[in-house]
Amino acid sequence: MSAQADRVMDLAEWEGRWQEGRIGFHQLHVHKMLESSIDKILCGRKGIRVFFPLCGKAVDMKWLADMGHSVVGVEISEKGIKEFFEDHDLSYSEELVPDIPGAKVFKSSDGKISLYQCDLFKFSSAVAGKFDGIWDRGALVAINPCDRERYAALIFSLMDKDCRYLLDTLQYNPELYKGPPFFVPDEDVKTLYGRTCDIQLLDSADAFADKHRAWGVDYLIEKVYLLTPNVK
Repeated sequence: MSAQADRVMDLAEWEGRWQEGRIGFHQLHVHKMLESSIDKILCGRKGIRVFFPLCGKAVDMKWLADMGHSVVGVEISEKGIKEFFEDHDLSYSEELVPDIPGAKVFKSSDGKISLYQCDLFKFSSAVAGKFDGIWDRGALVAINPCDRERYAALIFSLMDKDCRYLLDTLQYNPELYKGPPFFVPDEDVKTLYGRTCDIQLLDSADAFADKHRAWGVDYLIEKVYLLTPNVK
């Protein structure tokens, strides 16, 4: 991480990407590693609450809601949130969030999906409770490296005692690309979560594609971990 330690993106920069349509991180289909690992989150449970940090307009949210689960996401871009509902032809309501000045929450009419438009670090369990599952695809890798400990503490505070947290990370040569998405080595996962969670590597795959050549890297490894609280 040392090569990227000083790399900082502010919220306006992320909003700018949405406004300009520079959202190469968005995927049109449900993430394959989520599909293959969903049973690890569910553990046979029905109707669980799943949290999506920095959710964007991930189609994974609709997929889980259609399975009967409740989804809560946090995203800084109102444009991204509205596009999610529009893309899926979902009617929704919009209201202010009393506990977070300036924040809004957008809720699907069936109540299955609630997306908060705010700074992630202003979100808390006091706003929306704790969660049975978390799908972190594109969140830890988007957080500024200097904010990772703060992020990990927030995520742990949102985990119920039986929570199952799927964490997706990327590995490449950080000397060749400044990010985001940022390089997250195995050691960082252990440092951030090892004291509070049991960590299991579920999947590791070559994720390198032609578009990554523009980053200047020559390999890209994607990993998914399962984290479960070890503090009861």
